Amino acid sequence: MSTITKLSRFFCLLTGIILASVSCNRGTTTTEDILDVKTPVTIVPVAYEPVTSSFDLPAVSTFMNKSIIRATTTGTIEKVSINQGDFISAGQQLFTIRTREAMALGNLPGNDSTLTFKGLINITSHNEGVISSLSYRKGDFVQEGDELAVVSEQSSLVFILEVPFELEKYIESNRNCLIDLPGNKQIKGTITSKLSEMDMQSQTVRYVVKTLTADRLPGGLIASIKMVRSKTEKALVLPKQAVLGDETQTEFWVMKLINDSTAIKVVVSKGFENNEKVEITHPDFLVSDRVILTGNYGLPDTASISIIKE
Repeated sequence: MSTITKLSRFFCLLTGIILASVSCNRGTTTTEDILDVKTPVTIVPVAYEPVTSSFDLPAVSTFMNKSIIRATTTGTIEKVSINQGDFISAGQQLFTIRTREAMALGNLPGNDSTLTFKGLINITSHNEGVISSLSYRKGDFVQEGDELAVVSEQSSLVFILEVPFELEKYIESNRNCLIDLPGNKQIKGTITSKLSEMDMQSQTVRYVVKTLTADRLPGGLIASIKMVRSKTEKALVLPKQAVLGDETQTEFWVMKLINDSTAIKVVVSKGFENNEKVEITHPDFLVSDRVILTGNYGLPDTASISIIKE
């Protein structure tokens, strides 16, 4: 083999080695190259605080007792002192009836005025409450025993709580409850008894809730009653934004910092949650631990990060 041929083969081999070396260098990405790409994130510290898990159930106010105001004599209604919806006290005058006898004597021709008598009978209430209905007006003729009005007794006002059958187990631990009224008003109540029959349409068990307030509330008022499901005096709580989940919402995790520039994926189990916070039941965290609040979406198991806000 000639010297020229040997040199030619040598240069071809050298060229191949150089090209292969350059190709390998271009296709290789080092760990330093990956870590140089840092994701900007904000972080939040781990917090332990008391947590109460609760749910709301509907309740409607109603009067358990109603008394009927009846005419005690036959005659004509001379005066009506109330209107429907009025709140009345015990012993308050409601109606005045002119008796039939007084009407007859007053209509006799040439009747001696010294023999006439007014014959006015006052009808009063037995209990305080609200006038639910009025049956007669001034000038109407009534007979003894006729129903003049119906009074819903204020002392009998209760709320009827509708409880799904599967949630009935929480009633005993919520005998003392809070009633949320319209207008952000809240009053205390006590669950006193259970009605004998369920609501057939909604299939809910109905409970009687007695209010612990002297407020005059109307019947038919729609409210909600807060029922406590569970209480934890010291629970690990994170902002809801810090907890990520898969598409099926069966696995959840957070990105926890191991130093100021690296975060790792930690699979967690959730407990109570609302629109703002999530309780983490597993694993345990230290109060010194920090997790990513924003910028965590799509990060790999071990991610290079840059903290932009503490």
